[in-house]
Amino acid sequence: MEARSFPLAVVLASVLCLCRSYTLRGGSVSWVVPANDVAEDADLSEEDAPALLVDSAGLWKQAYSSPNVVGDSAQSPVELVESENDNVAQLSSRLFSYRLEKVQKPASRSSGPPSSAPPPHQETARTARYIAHQSDWGHLATISNQDKIKGLPFGNIFSVSDGPADNSTGVIYFYVTPMDTTVSDLRSNPHASLTFSEAEGEFCRQMAFDPEDPRCARLTLTGKMVEVAPEEVAFAKEAMFSRHPVMAKWPVGQKWFFMKLDLIQVWLQDWTGGISLVPLEDYFKATPF
Repeated sequence: MEARSFPLAVVLASVLCLCRSYTLRGGSVSWVVPANDVAEDADLSEEDAPALLVDSAGLWKQAYSSPNVVGDSAQSPVELVESENDNVAQLSSRLFSYRLEKVQKPASRSSGPPSSAPPPHQETARTARYIAHQSDWGHLATISNQDKIKGLPFGNIFSVSDGPADNSTGVIYFYVTPMDTTVSDLRSNPHASLTFSEAEGEFCRQMAFDPEDPRCARLTLTGKMVEVAPEEVAFAKEAMFSRHPVMAKWPVGQKWFFMKLDLIQVWLQDWTGGISLVPLEDYFKATPF
């Protein structure tokens, strides 16, 4: 009797465990989700799988490579689920997920999107202006003046604005302090490159584009960083403080002042097949609206 009941208990335990979760395996990531979140006849392709992953917080979560989630030598999904009573919730908080409503795809670039969406990719000057205006921050690369890395590239994040929300100029303004390492670098070499990614906004998320996907546009503006002239300070202040109101409360003792990037080159990648060097004249004539 004991010999017969033991296999039956194993089968029942396996069925109960397997009913609690599914594992969706992609090329580089494995996802574990509760069984009741996946339809019996769902298409579990790598392209569609992320749309099924919805957590209570609805936030972007950290992605782990498949060996760290499930693999030949790793814990099985059942072991992961069984490790703690509330482990399904804890596990879901470690996975890369989307809000379900964000998965609906907007009009593509090439089909003439509405004004709130990015311009068609063929309109390179307008796309560059759109990204420059929509971006609230960017990555500024300078040539370092620091002792250990002197002469090497150094990158830093800065809040920026090309004008108030209803007035795009294409000129990128900064509010900086002499205490910043990058400002010290600029005193030795004022040339810099400022990079924006369309991943900052909603478009790439909605389209499920990786930030390195060429269809998730990248814009790099290269030029010379200069201090804003006195007659232009009022506009620079409006441009920055209207987009970043907290700046008005920053300590005056840090001697904040305004700078801008005088452009030399506009580099854009917004589609497959190569990059575009947008003429400065076309860039400033275009409108992001």
